[in-house]
Amino acid sequence: MAAPGQRLHILDRKIAVPGSSYAYPTTRDTRVGIVSASSNAYAAAGGRTTEVSLSAFSFLLSEMVQHVQARVTSIDALERRLEEAGYAVGLRVLELQQFRDKSVGKRKTRLLQALQWVSADMWRALFGKTADSLERSTENADEYMIHELQPITNVFVSVPPDLGQLNCAAYIAGIIAGALDGACFPATVTAHTIELAGQEANITAAGGPRCKTVFLVKFSEEVMRREAQLA
Repeated sequence: MAAPGQRLHILDRKIAVPGSSYAYPTTRDTRVGIVSASSNAYAAAGGRTTEVSLSAFSFLLSEMVQHVQARVTSIDALERRLEEAGYAVGLRVLELQQFRDKSVGKRKTRLLQALQWVSADMWRALFGKTADSLERSTENADEYMIHELQPITNVFVSVPPDLGQLNCAAYIAGIIAGALDGACFPATVTAHTIELAGQEANITAAGGPRCKTVFLVKFSEEVMRREAQLA
């Protein structure tokens, strides 16, 4: 467990909070789409895109992480609690997207359809962009990977050395799991920190992130049996 006073730190533009080891960003011009409409049809019909400032999101996330950190004794437990928090969000995202976009309301029957919706439509609705890439594991047929160079949960986070490989994107992993489960594609989703190498490292060498996050999606046996029947 982290020693008293060892907290995750929020970086970049800061404002100190009296009596706290945290400093919160004061950026006002950067905004994050939260469960916004993803279809042009919805926007054309007068739908409103709901946005939350990145500063506000970072503040709320940091408070949640501190709250959970004080109640667990290991990094694994901390990540599991973040995943649980994100799971409920994923269920609501799916529900709201189905309400706003009628094409989403059509039940996905194939595994790849569901994953493409998560990495494209849902990602765009939440973060204003699609995921960097979606790949299938070459070793296990039930595993897929969603790559994200810089998850929004990690933009202002600096993890102390004593917390090792903690990845706050576990919250996003929970969102993915909740959305897939709600769509009848139950899966275990975990967030992993991967060091950049080769071409990716060269692209981000000028002050960019040195690591990326890979969300490993492992589908249940039930999903794989159904997929085999539909193939």
